[in-house]
Amino acid sequence: MKATSRRRFLHHLGISAAAIPFVAGLPSLRAAKSSTPKKRIVFMFSPNGTVPPQFWPDEQGADFQLKRIVKPLEPFKDRTLFIKGLCNRVRGDGDGHMRGMSCLLTGIELFPGNIQGGSDTPAGWASGPSIDQELKTFLQSRAESKTRFGSLEFGVAVPNRADPWTRWTYTGPNQPLAPISDPYLMFERLYGQMQDRENLGSILDEVRADLKRVSSRLGKEEKALLDKHSTFVREMEQELRDGARQKLASPAPVLEPGVSADNDDMPKASVMQIEMLTNAFTNDMTRVASLQFTNSVGSAKMRWLGIEEGHHSLSHDPDLNEPSQEKLVKINVWFCEQLAMLAKKLADTPEPGGEGSMLDHTTILWTNELGKGNSHTHENIPFVLVGGGLGFKMGRSLKLDFTPHNRLWLSIANAFGHEINTFGTTRLCEAGPLALGAT
Repeated sequence: MKATSRRRFLHHLGISAAAIPFVAGLPSLRAAKSSTPKKRIVFMFSPNGTVPPQFWPDEQGADFQLKRIVKPLEPFKDRTLFIKGLCNRVRGDGDGHMRGMSCLLTGIELFPGNIQGGSDTPAGWASGPSIDQELKTFLQSRAESKTRFGSLEFGVAVPNRADPWTRWTYTGPNQPLAPISDPYLMFERLYGQMQDRENLGSILDEVRADLKRVSSRLGKEEKALLDKHSTFVREMEQELRDGARQKLASPAPVLEPGVSADNDDMPKASVMQIEMLTNAFTNDMTRVASLQFTNSVGSAKMRWLGIEEGHHSLSHDPDLNEPSQEKLVKINVWFCEQLAMLAKKLADTPEPGGEGSMLDHTTILWTNELGKGNSHTHENIPFVLVGGGLGFKMGRSLKLDFTPHNRLWLSIANAFGHEINTFGTTRLCEAGPLALGAT
């Protein structure tokens, strides 16, 4: 039965959305599941700009060399795309860090407000949604891509406060979305018994009438199969009542106890969050995630690297201060190592129910609120993509000319099948999406 015919049939029966998971697997009602592989994306943030000479490849095209900061990506060089020349051209209220952070994924101006930063005008929250939440809304609107969470927001040492320097994801205008920095809280959200119990409720009670209506149209064998579905859910509900955890395609990771969400435990927290992010993808809990390291004006002291000064203060030192530049390189290498760790975990995990690895179907985008810390520039903001699945031509270095970063968000949305022509500030989208699939 074709997908459109099946949808008409279910609509004719008056089947609710809650009942569809039980009937979708029946042979005579099954929509030919989309042959299109799953597409996933992770937006990864690190703050305070980079050290451009040690970040950007000198060459364009496929024959490029990785500089020191991005050397950890060597195993994934053929699946990496550097895009130099993307700029945050959103203007308006707020200082450079505020607009750099809260306009990064939203591509739109901040509302006027009373949050004062630097020497610029005060501002409020972003006036539109972020691209990750735009993708979440799109994917959740389609039965074939709807997941339990829609999106997951991971944090590592993000301060426990809410302002435009700490928020880069927005569900809509004036609606910042807080990342979860405590790995144990994230674990409870993903695997906790209480959350599962709340989500499941009593599914059979809600859909019993629908299941009965469908059952009357089925033959003997399919009625038996439908009964098996119902029995499975009854057993799951009983397991939850008994305190058992929900069975997962890939078991929940075992977390090291006693790790804090504070500065000195950043390396351990990063490992834990990356483990859970990978597991959430493996279990198809979501296809959109963000991974935020600290915040704009982030002042982490990376003592595990032998650095006692705060990251933000170092980023303000002049280029001629060689010791500070060396420390900034080490800090950014560490962030890149976290990216490489996530890429490796995805590359080492076979695609569930598909071909290749999970990295083949997942794009990780690493970016920053500034191009360079001591100038607060929004030009040449770091944008590095690692992985696959979106149809982009990877394994190359691109150099653009003062291009609004909104156009990248259009390219990503279109690659997911979300055919939008504008995102964020309309005037910054006039040239359309970037042609990242072109040779």
